Amino acid sequence: MSASPPDPLPAPAHCHAMRVRPAPSQEPTGRQGVWIDDLPLPSTGPLAERRRATELARPARTPRRVQLRYADGLSDLIVVAPRRGPHRAAAPPAPAPAPAWGLADDGPETAFSVLLEHEGDEASWLTALAVTLRRYDPDTQPVIGTDQGEFTVEPAATLGESKPSLASGPALAGLLFGNPVDGSGLGEGGVEGEYVPCLAPPFPLTVSVFRDSGGLRLRCDHRSSHVSADIAAQFVRHLVHVHQQVLHAPQTRMDDVELLDEAERTRTVALGRPPRALATTPMSVTEAFARVVAATPDRIAVTDGEAGLTYRELDERATQSASRLRALGVTGGDRVGVCLERSAELVVTLLAVLKAGATYVPVDPAYPADRLAHTARDAELGVVVTRLPGFPSVAGCVQVTPDELFDEAAAASGTSLPHPSPDEPAYVIYTSGSTGRPKGVVVPHRNVIALIDATREEYALTGADVWTWFHSSAFDFSVWEIWGCLLTGARLVVVPYFVSREPDRFRDLLVAEKVTVLSQTPSAFAQLLEVDHTEVGVRVVVLGGEPLDARVLLRWFDRHPESACRVVNMFGITETTVHVTEQTLTRKLALATTRSVGRALPGWHLYVLDQYGRLLPPGVAGEIYVGGSGVALGYLGQEELTAQRFLPDPFTGGPMYRSGDLGRLRPDGRLEHLGRIDSQVKIRGFRIELHEIRSVLLEDPQVRTAAVVVRRDDPADAATARIDAYVVLSPGADPTTIRERAAGILPDYMLPATVSPVDTLPLTPNGKLDTTKLPPVGRPPAPGNAVPARAATATDDLTAPLTEIWSDILGVPVGPDDDFFELGGNSLFAVRITAALRTRGLPPLRLRELYRHPTIRETVASLRTLDG
Repeated sequence: MSASPPDPLPAPAHCHAMRVRPAPSQEPTGRQGVWIDDLPLPSTGPLAERRRATELARPARTPRRVQLRYADGLSDLIVVAPRRGPHRAAAPPAPAPAPAWGLADDGPETAFSVLLEHEGDEASWLTALAVTLRRYDPDTQPVIGTDQGEFTVEPAATLGESKPSLASGPALAGLLFGNPVDGSGLGEGGVEGEYVPCLAPPFPLTVSVFRDSGGLRLRCDHRSSHVSADIAAQFVRHLVHVHQQVLHAPQTRMDDVELLDEAERTRTVALGRPPRALATTPMSVTEAFARVVAATPDRIAVTDGEAGLTYRELDERATQSASRLRALGVTGGDRVGVCLERSAELVVTLLAVLKAGATYVPVDPAYPADRLAHTARDAELGVVVTRLPGFPSVAGCVQVTPDELFDEAAAASGTSLPHPSPDEPAYVIYTSGSTGRPKGVVVPHRNVIALIDATREEYALTGADVWTWFHSSAFDFSVWEIWGCLLTGARLVVVPYFVSREPDRFRDLLVAEKVTVLSQTPSAFAQLLEVDHTEVGVRVVVLGGEPLDARVLLRWFDRHPESACRVVNMFGITETTVHVTEQTLTRKLALATTRSVGRALPGWHLYVLDQYGRLLPPGVAGEIYVGGSGVALGYLGQEELTAQRFLPDPFTGGPMYRSGDLGRLRPDGRLEHLGRIDSQVKIRGFRIELHEIRSVLLEDPQVRTAAVVVRRDDPADAATARIDAYVVLSPGADPTTIRERAAGILPDYMLPATVSPVDTLPLTPNGKLDTTKLPPVGRPPAPGNAVPARAATATDDLTAPLTEIWSDILGVPVGPDDDFFELGGNSLFAVRITAALRTRGLPPLRLRELYRHPTIRETVASLRTLDG
């Protein structure tokens, strides 16, 4: 390349340092003024290494020589000299922030070097360094410090057209270029030495290109506080590979530069593989269940309050209901809706649908009628099993109750119910969709079997376990809870909805039922930690469904040491069958606030790719792709969307799923989950697509345009997460009706806490929504009848403390007739209200009562009735 930086800029002198290894018992020749220090220790020990490091790092205003002689007959000559002439080091740079890809650690600052085949010039190395830095972090301009100032290389059409130019700002990387050993005279006499370009790295990542007696060499010094040794070594490999392309393929487009060579690609692909293989035999869920029934027919399968079903009873009742479904016309390949409260009869119904050869489509009875109707139409349900009186009427869809499916005569007739194929769909679970409506994810039987087989041995899942069923059947965490339990012969304990929302009652259930395997979203688990959980005897806690702040686990480890209870964080996606990775957590990891979600499950594998679908190396953030045994069949009835998200795996030939999640692999193969790339978020375990909420708002004829954002008043407090909506209204529109209409379409967890009218939505210079300039709304404003918290009917012994507690927790003044949920209340805040009441010696307020009586006035009346 012909491009070169401008003339050198003045810079202060730095030092050369060199370690010379003379032969045993041989004094260095041709050198005067050598300080000799005899050390009574071997040259290979840590004390000798520490002494060498100290001498190499000691500054020198004039040339200094120290010979270290060791007990094993070897010696080191440390030579330090001021740096002069053209080989000046860069001026001290502005402090550089740690890079997002550096994965800094507490290890020592290390240096290493590699031999080079082609030298290039300073401009070619600047280009290679800038291109490599930009590939590691596309959103940050690469500023490179040199002997001659700070430079960058702006993107150009091709490598050959790129030119270094002066830049400003903190330099993350530095380039020291030249021939310092020959030029300084430190290498005279033919004595081999290790050139040290600086006493300490002047930049977080300092690259030096020079010649020594061994040939042309590239050396890297780095600060461990910014860049770990593994990442620095990897960066150098990539830099050398990019530099070869700069020299030999200058016509290459900048976007087409390959960061990884073939060997590096193979190594990176292997990092995303699990550490152990999957041993599984594909079969249907019903066949796997039949094997458990045959082995332990009289073991309790499901406990629901005082009632219980053995495996034989569960199998018989499911067979009866399946036969009735067949009589109703349900055949293999049909989809059957199931809209029931969490209960033993729901387990029977799900199994019955599978036994009938059909696919179950779970929907939550708490969903609004519009969402229920959409699911019934989109899934083309011919039958829905429900007890919900208000389930909407949909053409061609017959509604039946579980009682109507109970047909002992059909069971007695010995109706044959062959097992479905492992490749046929077992269930369709609807997730939030960017098009404005939920989309159904189709998951086959074999995926469920693979999930259980991938975890059975690792977590010692056996028939002696007792599992909880805590989550809605419309949430795929329930797939793990129900079938993980029943297909390992364990006992499933149904957790009623209101018990799941009241941590003291849930704690009591865990203790009474002697639960051993507990599955929780981090938000739900945080509620359990608010009450005394000492007596809880679980041996495995599986966390998933949303990002985890590992620090919350410290309170758990205080009562449940790692030797007694294993805590596992799992990253998962509905489209890849519940769980993808596993990370066993420890107190040490919790204290370090780890973001690791671990390595892939056996049978699953991971890639982190850039926007062009190229592999990214460890430490570099990109989009997470998941391949292997958990990949679903696609989205129901949405071929175009399926083709966009379910792609051919370029390394195995099978399918892989493009997750939309941001992450990075660590050098040990563990994955760090860094959030969503698009507008999809998770709040209290629920997967929410902000575009879907926005679409519902835009369907309102009063709304001209809308924006939806998620905020947390306290980043460390999941309870403060809320959805805020902003709307630009048509003239004469009534803003109070916007949220009311949305409440009839969206489930509670997706309903915006606030809907704020604005004159216009702020935009960035690129024409995108500028969320930073949306006006703050704080807590939802109290309605007009609100009064100051400490002024509301203070004479009443229950009203006054309730008003004060609600106001403090919700963060707004509360009046006697203000609705708790309209003020932004949720189940997490309800838990805190109950705890505050208990602390004051007042009767606890159960969540069920709060739903029935959501105002201070109604709550007081209810509590008096209960007390009376």
